Parts: sequence; C-alpha cells; structure tokens
Amino acid sequence: MTMQEGVVQFKLTFLPADPLPASMLGDLNAWRQILYRLGLIGQDPRRYEGLGFGNVSIRLESGNANSFIISGTQTGGLDRLSPAHYTSVKTFDPANNSVVAEGVVQPSSESMTHGSIYHQDCTICAVIHAHSPEIWTQADSIGIPVTRRDVHYGTPEMAEEVCRLFLNTPVSMLKIFTMGGHEDGIVTFGDNMEQAGLTLVRYLAVATTRSIVMQ
Repeated sequence: MTMQEGVVQFKLTFLPADPLPASMLGDLNAWRQILYRLGLIGQDPRRYEGLGFGNVSIRLESGNANSFIISGTQTGGLDRLSPAHYTSVKTFDPANNSVVAEGVVQPSSESMTHGSIYHQDCTICAVIHAHSPEIWTQADSIGIPVTRRDVHYGTPEMAEEVCRLFLNTPVSMLKIFTMGGHEDGIVTFGDNMEQAGLTLVRYLAVATTRSIVMQ
C-alpha cells in the first residue's frame, strides 16, 4: 500500500495556542529556507501528487526532554515560514500511536519520527526530513543506513525502525538515514540545525557527483 504524502498517521491531540516567539526560530527558519531553495523541501506538481514535502524541527528546552518545535503539516510548499507555521510537540507515544501538540497549525505528519530520533540521544537538538531522489536512490552504494521498505513514514513501525538503526548501524555517527518505504525520504540530525543541514548538503554533493561520474 502506498501512503499519500503528508497525511498524518497518528492520533493527534491538538491544543490551540499563540504563535511561538520568533526569537526561538532563527536558525531553524534560516536553514529551512536554505533547504527550500535547494529543492530539498518544497512542492512540485510532478511529484507526490502535488503535495508539499519536507519538515524541520529543533528540541525544545523545557522540563520535558523529548518536546520539540516542528514545522506544521503541509507547509512544504511555502517559500518562507512565519512563527505561525511552527508548533510545539509536547509528548509523543509510539506505543499508542499518539502525539500531543499545541500551536496555530497542526504538526507535521513526521512528528513521530522526529520524536523518536530525539528520544535516542539527548545531544540531538535538530532534525531535518527532506526529499532527495539523488541520495535516496544511491543510499546503499554510498553507505547510508536505510529503514525497511515495508515501513511507512510517521508510524509506530517507523519509530521502531529508528531505534533499530541506532542499535544496529552507524547512524549515530553518520547522522543520516534514508526511509526505504517513503519515496525520496531522507532524514538528517545533529547537535544543531547547521550540523544537520550541512550533513544533508554534503551527502547531496556526494550522490550528485557519483551520479554524474556514472553517466
């Protein structure tokens, strides 16, 4: 079964709230705009049934170690995001396939995946989910860990796959994996948005160079 791009797979409890302060979103928004310009986040009528793709998040400094700020659902096609386009995920529970969030816009359909990554390592403070055909098609040949191809995005099974990658592959060191069951889906992460963003750009360069050489 093919899952439609950008459709929320989890049970969401959403609490309306004021927009987040712009001061909290500087690096997050800057890198999100860079990725949009590179076509790693965006919207294309020729791809994914014309729906927007890609999302970004940062860990929220609060009493809850696993809470985070994430871009809203179906904001991929916007060239610039305002504070109203981000929301706070307060809690997530893969076992019950549930997410609690608050903000102006509902959280990205990939919130469960982002949360699972933050849960693996308290030093991870930024996550990017982008789409890159170049990286996705060459993941095996350039040594990128890949989730199982029968596991769909945004599901409890994907959360389990994240755990498996951290246990059984060098994903913690590489800071990148591809989503085998989610066409072109790439995830990078790091101590901050710069590290996550530069990892993605570096692997895009490697994949693009390899593709050109093989032509």
